[in-house]
Amino acid sequence: MTVQPGLPAPAFALPSQEGKPVRLHDFAGRYVVLFFYPKDMTPTCTTEACDFRDRHAEFERLNAVILGISTDPVKRHQKFADKYGLPFLLLADEDHAVCEQYGVWKLKKTFGREYMGIERSTFLIGKDGRLLQEWRKVSVKGHVESALEAVKAFEDRESV
Repeated sequence: MTVQPGLPAPAFALPSQEGKPVRLHDFAGRYVVLFFYPKDMTPTCTTEACDFRDRHAEFERLNAVILGISTDPVKRHQKFADKYGLPFLLLADEDHAVCEQYGVWKLKKTFGREYMGIERSTFLIGKDGRLLQEWRKVSVKGHVESALEAVKAFEDRESV
């Protein structure tokens, strides 16, 4: 399946840090900001998650839900969410099937070592389940503001 703006976003069902299954269609009628990140408790991922936390109320006012996905297990997500007071759901994609559906499971290279992992990416999904916008190879600085501005822009167009 190819993920591209205008097409339906790939459906999924994954456990949250609370151990409960979460499905994309649970949020029909709302915007979904779906961010994929490599690993809980690492500096850059913590910064990104805390940036989303700090702007969470603004996303909520725009009828947008934030969901984070990594391959970490549920228990690690729970520790991460508790430690940093994250008010949104973190989903455990331990077999990286959803990461593969969204095309973010990539060959990565660090210090000459090659391995498979998540390429930091965010997807904005519309109220009708269609992909509105994607950000790939995300640089964390300023990213949450870009996502928030995109939600505002789509919401403004819809309210005209």
